[in-house]
Amino acid sequence: MSYWLELTFFKMGFWITWALIPVVVEILPAFFASIWLIMRHWHRVKLPVPEKLPVISLIIPVYNSEGTLFNCIRSINESTYPAELIQIILADNQSTDHSFDAFERAQNEFKKLNMSVINTEQGKAKALNSAIYSSIGNYIINIDSDGILEKNALMNMVLRFENEPELAALTGTILPQKEMIKTARKKWLKLLQHNEYFEYAQAFLSGRVIESRSNQLFTMSGAFSAFRKDTLLQTFLYNTGTIGEDTDMTFQMRDRLKNKVAICSDAIFYIEPIDDLNTLYLQRQRWQTGELEVVDQNTADLQLKGFFKNFLVRRMMLDHTFLFPKLIWLAASVVLLFLGYSWIILLLSYVLIYFLYVVVSLLNYLCVVLLLRAFPAERKFFKSSWWVILTLPFYNFICSWFRLIGTLNSMTRKSSWNTINFSQELKKLWTLFLADLKMIKNKWR
Repeated sequence: MSYWLELTFFKMGFWITWALIPVVVEILPAFFASIWLIMRHWHRVKLPVPEKLPVISLIIPVYNSEGTLFNCIRSINESTYPAELIQIILADNQSTDHSFDAFERAQNEFKKLNMSVINTEQGKAKALNSAIYSSIGNYIINIDSDGILEKNALMNMVLRFENEPELAALTGTILPQKEMIKTARKKWLKLLQHNEYFEYAQAFLSGRVIESRSNQLFTMSGAFSAFRKDTLLQTFLYNTGTIGEDTDMTFQMRDRLKNKVAICSDAIFYIEPIDDLNTLYLQRQRWQTGELEVVDQNTADLQLKGFFKNFLVRRMMLDHTFLFPKLIWLAASVVLLFLGYSWIILLLSYVLIYFLYVVVSLLNYLCVVLLLRAFPAERKFFKSSWWVILTLPFYNFICSWFRLIGTLNSMTRKSSWNTINFSQELKKLWTLFLADLKMIKNKWR
């Protein structure tokens, strides 16, 4: 009797250990952080406008942006920030299309804008670095050429700087363009884009807002970030040796210069949603590789004993160390069946964990709805897509696999902006599988 009792407790203890991994490292922290955000931002604070607004410099890295550049510049022209106080520098890093024609068209149509073009070496970091020294504004703002600014984004970001002198840098909120999601014809693509929209909304309007409360923002978005010029010139500028130059700049600002880096949640920059699964796969591979490269260059204080003191240690543990046990849960479940576990218990554990992730998504949903109150159209679209709460855990699970593959690939491949996409990876995997089968068959002959 005692033997079977001990065996039962052993099995339950093993199962509970696996089940608690997502609860302890993700769900509980997200729950308490969401409650804090709702309480902190329940009342909206309106920032006063200074008597004299500063000059700002917008840097737009351009590479084969013929199809999107004009709309990007038009969004600047339609901004509520005074056009005479905006300097625009297009940093063309060796485009091979008709991007310059798009610039000329914008220059002829938006005559109030002060625009210029400089030719730079290829690479986004090199383009940004070249343009920084040509800027004249008090604040330097970087935006990608394939997105559009919300009309109040520049004004809201400048007001944060002007009213909070301790701020050295800000990242904006990045959201996929809802109009493009609405017009997607393929149902599977619309579903994928809805989940991506939710992911971005919760990552910026929940995750980064929470990180900013204690100056623990991990990375500013390379698509839309802003800096005090005098502080930016104290850095080593953008690192040309990594594809994670935005994360590296965040580390320089926050850790090397000991400055405050935060998010301006009401400064929105709209990007194009992903085209397909291949695009998502390449994007997550790039993000994962860039993150690992930057962290590898800043590992002096990364020790396990600093888990509760150093947020970077916790971030790496959650993003990388715990990534492996979370994803091998499926394989472990099959093994547990052979160890005598009931498939009903295992199925219930999946349902329980899924339910907890849905609860977290719901809390983040409420946070986003709260922070989008100044943007009625965006808020309406987000609220109408509430059903994504039920599909988001599956989407995040897929992204976790992509990140894991990115970690493994970073060990064997040289980092690059473009690498092997998802379809090509599957084709290579299938070819390797067939080769292994052939080898086994030959050995049995």
